[in-house]
Amino acid sequence: MGKITGFLEFDRKVEDYAPVAERITHYREFTLPLKEKELKDQGARCMDCGIPFCHSGCPLGNLIPDFNDAVYRGKWEKAAEILHSTNNFPEFTGRLCPAPCEEACVLGINENPVSIENIEKNIVETAFSKGWVVAKPPSKRTGKTVAVIGSGPAGLAAAQQLNRAGHLVTVFERDEKVGGLLRYGIPDFKLEKQIIDRRVTILYEEGIQFKTGINVGVDLQASEIKDQFDAVVLTGGATVRRGLPIEGADLKGVVQAMDFLKQNNKRVDGVLELGEEIKATGKDVVVIGGGDTGSDCIGTSFRHGATSVSNFEILGKPTLERPTDQPWPFWPMRLRTSSSHKEGVERFFSITTKKFIGDTNGNLMGLITSEVEWITEPGKRPQLREIPGTEKNWKCELALLALGFTGSEMTIAEQLGLKADMRTNIRASEADYMTNVPGVFVAGDQRRGQSLIVWAISEGRQAAHHIDAFLMGSSNLPLKGEGDLPRV
Repeated sequence: MGKITGFLEFDRKVEDYAPVAERITHYREFTLPLKEKELKDQGARCMDCGIPFCHSGCPLGNLIPDFNDAVYRGKWEKAAEILHSTNNFPEFTGRLCPAPCEEACVLGINENPVSIENIEKNIVETAFSKGWVVAKPPSKRTGKTVAVIGSGPAGLAAAQQLNRAGHLVTVFERDEKVGGLLRYGIPDFKLEKQIIDRRVTILYEEGIQFKTGINVGVDLQASEIKDQFDAVVLTGGATVRRGLPIEGADLKGVVQAMDFLKQNNKRVDGVLELGEEIKATGKDVVVIGGGDTGSDCIGTSFRHGATSVSNFEILGKPTLERPTDQPWPFWPMRLRTSSSHKEGVERFFSITTKKFIGDTNGNLMGLITSEVEWITEPGKRPQLREIPGTEKNWKCELALLALGFTGSEMTIAEQLGLKADMRTNIRASEADYMTNVPGVFVAGDQRRGQSLIVWAISEGRQAAHHIDAFLMGSSNLPLKGEGDLPRV
């Protein structure tokens, strides 16, 4: 795989970014692509390691050494076939995945790992530019019908796989456009929405039906869907946001991150009716939460023209290196700095927000924090303790709560009588993804909780295999890592 001595000859290289002063003036993607020779050199670094742990690191089981080798040899169409055989939407993962495959790369034990994610992105972009990605409707139909509720990556992956098996698939989406959090959660500067649209066009041409603006459980009873289709799969997100129950949390200016991001995505898309405007322009902004959603809020705030942006994280500052208790090939909790972090944010760790302060009109004007430390005792969960004498007042007119999600909305589950766990994840058999109601399946965040896009695609593919088997008695749809060559 790759060049025998490639990992000795070439250093890791990934796409660079346009200058900060330039990129914060717009919402377009701003990476600077590598040249083809540079990409081939990166593919050459894949080291024929014998046991490719990148396979197990990738939730999709992507055939990574195979497409790396094809890129090294300049066989881009073959690389696209290999990549698409396990991943329906590499244009999404190639932009947005945190790349657990790279953390599991054997070369990464003592060197910089292969730049797998960037290679993946360039493979699929080459495939689209060359016209290799085309609609391939199934040659025959089974007559079976499947409803997919939710059009995020899990729903779209399940829909495409089930359509390939010949079933008649209808995707229901409560928003006006398809994509779920890809469209209304991920900023355009990370994923321009025409990237979604070109793939949805392919799915439509393959025979998948999309019904948008329909909130199943509200506009249409879930029982009606179940009665009309031979199988139903729930693929909604874990959309119940975690709040911050402290004094002043109801002040105007204390905003959930997803409300802020969704409105801005609609604004960029040209939607005029946005409701009450949420903008960071001319404000001192505090983003509470140090994950990807918080990072997205930071980049968006700078593009609004915020006066300042600060980022609070209650956990301690991670190390740059892999922690000793998280050895290769496991995913390490180390310090990660996104492109948005590099645009001027000031980051604070081991800090908790104690109180929001408002003016006489109920507008946010500041907040109070305290530094914290985590006390760890053998056999016990870490305990959080405030450090006395560390309280601090901050000027703040917009506080964005990026604290994660507590689970999925339960309206549909309640209407169908589905069982859920304590975190409101819908229970399903690990063996076949079916809930306690026959013919009703669940995949993605609604099954496993808030997770990654790559996990959502994997879940959608896995569920599709089991739904196909439920409908037909057996299934030829691939499971994780099996691939379905030679499709593109």
